[in-house]
Amino acid sequence: MPGIIGKKVGMTSVFDASGKNIPCTVIEAGPCFVTQVKTIDNDGYSAVQIAFDDKKEKNTPKPMKVHFQKAKVSTPKRKVVEFKDLGNDISLGDEIKVDVFNEGDFVDIVGTSKGKGFQGVVKRHGFSGVGGQTHGQHNRLRAPGSLGASSYPSRVVKGIRMAGRMGGDRVTTFNLKVIKVIPENNLLIVKGSVSGCKGSYLLIQK
Repeated sequence: MPGIIGKKVGMTSVFDASGKNIPCTVIEAGPCFVTQVKTIDNDGYSAVQIAFDDKKEKNTPKPMKVHFQKAKVSTPKRKVVEFKDLGNDISLGDEIKVDVFNEGDFVDIVGTSKGKGFQGVVKRHGFSGVGGQTHGQHNRLRAPGSLGASSYPSRVVKGIRMAGRMGGDRVTTFNLKVIKVIPENNLLIVKGSVSGCKGSYLLIQK
């Protein structure tokens, strides 16, 4: 099983056998369809392309419609992702459901973190300002402080933590435990949080 595409529903909490309350993320995982199997002979590398989430046919470009028809997928899909081929027996048009996971499995989940726009150094990097409000430093509490050296190198060195755009990054969260699998609703409940807002797409791999 190469992986599965999901959509973040939100967060909740469940109680384990000992009565401990565990924060969890609810993911709508699948069903996904194999839309292309790439091989070294034809494409130069080995991969499996899968698609998820129905899309209106009128909003789908004609080349993509033909692509899905070749894979015998009934409706066009919104999200298409390639996974490395792990050597499993997968063929065109196969359906991948959430029941490929079991309770107790550990998964890696890839998501896009929430974009927070242009932020200063306090929020972006956890700076605490320049000392207390003494000696006239009344407006330096959220300032970045000194940025560069003097005559050499006479510039700000790359990599200095400064203000800038924050969030919107591809983030992988490793080793999240699967708490519950609900096949009839295509739901996967994992322990802890994953990057992304509600409704954002996630890539889930064992």
